Amino acid sequence: MNAYLFATIWAIVGAAAGWFVRWGSVKLARLEGLEPGNKAWQAYGPSVVSAVLFAVFAYGTSSFWLLVIRSLFVLVLVQVIFFDFEHRLILDRVMFPSIVAALIVSLFGDPWWLGIATGLGAGLLFVLIAVAGSLLFKTEAMGFGDVKLALFLGLLLGWPYTVQALFYGMLLAGLAAVLVIIWRRSSKGTIAYGPYLAAGALIMLVKLP
Repeated sequence: MNAYLFATIWAIVGAAAGWFVRWGSVKLARLEGLEPGNKAWQAYGPSVVSAVLFAVFAYGTSSFWLLVIRSLFVLVLVQVIFFDFEHRLILDRVMFPSIVAALIVSLFGDPWWLGIATGLGAGLLFVLIAVAGSLLFKTEAMGFGDVKLALFLGLLLGWPYTVQALFYGMLLAGLAAVLVIIWRRSSKGTIAYGPYLAAGALIMLVKLP
């Protein structure tokens, strides 16, 4: 099949999957006692972003089954991005099954333990950042949802790609924080780190062979 045609078909699949992500996120938000928004970016963003990412991955991934696996993890990251932007929350109901799935996939790596070690290392690093931030700033500097996300990214990407993904994520978060300070003319307030960490992971997934 022509590569452009397949990418187009996979983009349509991504749009449908992104709609399902939004539908599921609405249900999960209500289970958490949260009221979902109805702005255009909230309603249609997951479908649009998923469609674009699915097309990119379809064009750049040679193995169909590898494409399917990566596309499923893309949906997890898209859910994290939009849900955390909207509700400032990374859901255990999403992260725990995703961590298990990433753990299983990581066992097929060479060596099999590298993804596990990277995941544990990334999770521990973010625990230390969260604790140090709380001690220094007397407030929660980073939520434990971000810790679970870092663990997931470590299992998913392995070494050394996780380091690069976290670097991209923290860089994007830093740029966002600067823009918030300029916009609000104040250094007070916080940003959600999850969307930027997930975006960093998406950058690295695109760059993976």
